[in-house]
Amino acid sequence: MNEKQLKFLYDIKIAIDEIDSYFETELRNFDNYKKNSLLKRAIERNLEIIGSRNQIIHGYDSISDENIWGIITNYLPKLKSEVNTMINITLHYTVGAID
Repeated sequence: MNEKQLKFLYDIKIAIDEIDSYFETELRNFDNYKKNSLLKRAIERNLEIIGSRNQIIHGYDSISDENIWGIITNYLPKLKSEVNTMINITLHYTVGAID
């Protein structure tokens, strides 16, 4: 994996961590999310960074609060695990190659 790809993975990791951090002081439930426009915009921005940009920007009329909430609860935990695994494997092999 090249440096650009690794940076992209770190960008995704940071965006997911930011989304998770929004719920450290807020209860993670759909009603709180739906009522808080600042929270919704922050999450949408991080989803753009993760890679849902095209769908969010160009398909805005078809993106509902329910769709975004589904991404947060169903998709992001798995993506977070996969990204962390890929970063760890890459770093392991990079460090191993240096030794």
